[in-house]
Amino acid sequence: MSKKSSDPAKKGLLGWIFELAGEKKGQYFLSVFFAIISVAFCIAPYFMIARIVNQLMSGIRDWHLYLVEGGIIALFWLGNVLFHGISTSMSHIATFNLLGNIRKKLCAKLSRLPLGTVLDMPSGSLKNVMIDRVDSMETTLAHIVPEYSSNILLSLAVIVYLLVFNWKLGLCCLATIPVGLIAMAFMFKDAVKKFQNAIDKTKILNDTAVEYINGIEVIKAFGKSKSSYDRFVVAAKDGSDCYVEWMRSTVWSFTIGMVIMPASLLSLLPLGGLLFLKGQVDAQSFITAIIMSLSSIQPIITAFTYHDDIAKANVIFNEVGTLMTLPELDRPEENKSEPKDNSIELKNVHFSYKKKVDVVNCANVSGQKELDEESKECREILHGVNLSFPQGSYTALVGPSGSGKSTLARLIASLWDVDSGSVEIGGVNIKDLSLEEYNRRVAYVSQDNFLFDLSVRENIRMGCPAASDADVEEIARQSGCYDFIMSLENGFDTVVGGSGAHLSGGERQRIAIARAMMKNSPIVILDEATAYTDPENEAIIQKSVARLVKDKTLIVIAHRLSTVADADNLYVIKDGQVDSYGKHEELLKQNGLYKAMWEAHISARDE
Repeated sequence: MSKKSSDPAKKGLLGWIFELAGEKKGQYFLSVFFAIISVAFCIAPYFMIARIVNQLMSGIRDWHLYLVEGGIIALFWLGNVLFHGISTSMSHIATFNLLGNIRKKLCAKLSRLPLGTVLDMPSGSLKNVMIDRVDSMETTLAHIVPEYSSNILLSLAVIVYLLVFNWKLGLCCLATIPVGLIAMAFMFKDAVKKFQNAIDKTKILNDTAVEYINGIEVIKAFGKSKSSYDRFVVAAKDGSDCYVEWMRSTVWSFTIGMVIMPASLLSLLPLGGLLFLKGQVDAQSFITAIIMSLSSIQPIITAFTYHDDIAKANVIFNEVGTLMTLPELDRPEENKSEPKDNSIELKNVHFSYKKKVDVVNCANVSGQKELDEESKECREILHGVNLSFPQGSYTALVGPSGSGKSTLARLIASLWDVDSGSVEIGGVNIKDLSLEEYNRRVAYVSQDNFLFDLSVRENIRMGCPAASDADVEEIARQSGCYDFIMSLENGFDTVVGGSGAHLSGGERQRIAIARAMMKNSPIVILDEATAYTDPENEAIIQKSVARLVKDKTLIVIAHRLSTVADADNLYVIKDGQVDSYGKHEELLKQNGLYKAMWEAHISARDE
């Protein structure tokens, strides 16, 4: 069913990590365990050094003992390296699995969203989130979970040890920490807000770059190279300036924090020396505190270096969460009822194109509220439409541009949900059918067809992945495109390029029709599917499609009325409503909109 969870920001970083880590979740726990051992091995040599110094001060001159203790320190170092490597390997494996799960879930989510929601997302911003932003979390997530937690835990353990060992010397060691924490607090002030600003500026840069590249033909044709390039330059400068200003605002607090916090000797040496002179601590305790203080602060510094990355990861996960919680098409997992046949009926359908903000930018609560408010503003396209398509019939939707024909086709194809009313197949509301079942029943071909950067054969085979090469070639023959495919450089093995760029618009449409025919669905919707083909090839396609859709429910949208004049029934759509309907001859006798459109079409064709 349609799902929209609570605010993604409330889940928190760890909540997202352990939800998306999947079966590798346990490896994160193991990586933390091994990281703790690694850091413990890193700190242990300080205890050994303190022991050696105290032994020397006690007059022990057993060089064999010191050699053994030196060997133990070397083993601690090797243990640190070994367990750090194990911890890092496990956390990286878990992180790669997590990032893969994020991308899989986002792709699956896009397939369940209404088409309008997806089209409202700038492709540059969407690509930025799914590829660049998700990829940028790899280093952060692979190190945050094990190293942040282990460094914090063992640093606290050393501090507790110092306080228990000698609370006065322990407090002297910690005197610089408050100064460092205050400086760090200023450094992290508004970090999430600043990073969000950096993300927004980067998205604008990505969108501007995509627009510039996609529109380069128009830019050159109309001599707009300078103005368009200037927009890109401004976006690029804004994208770099936001990072420079962010770093500039934190440089002093960062410097103070990183210099003063680890300098525990600044307070320990004078204060501890004073305590030693007063006889409140002995020399061995003072030496031990000096050595141990060197091990207590560095883990805290290491942990603090991840705070900036944690803020970034939170912002990115909130972006991902916002996408993951967008309302989906209202469909059940399994059919609630079985259609009696493949007839289609629209009952009092109302539909509006809702105004939406850039959903990819709604990574916080206020952004989501803005989205919800903006969604209320809309422009109704269809006003109580009633249509009926009997099983096995051939029905055409015609009308002026912008009348709502393609919108009706997309609603029937389940690319959007109606605002009110219903779309029924075999007497069952499509909202009671699973998307998988409905997609099996309906084949949809639009005038804007997309081909993947694969061979012609594989693009056609997508209609039925189990089809053999012979099946693909046979459907191409039946669809009337076998000859043109064989004329390509490598025939069916010709790679069509990104979005089918190596083929003409008409060739792409013909392959898309063959792909839809390969699907062999009982309902076929052709939305201006031959718009880019020349009249000769259009006639071939029309005859081929007529054979292939025999006994299927066929819905065709066309501007060239001569191509649908033989339809069983024609619906004339005007301003989002049914203006008239009937057979071609009946509509001509009514002297209405259809007759005017037909006369204009015949006149233009004759000229």
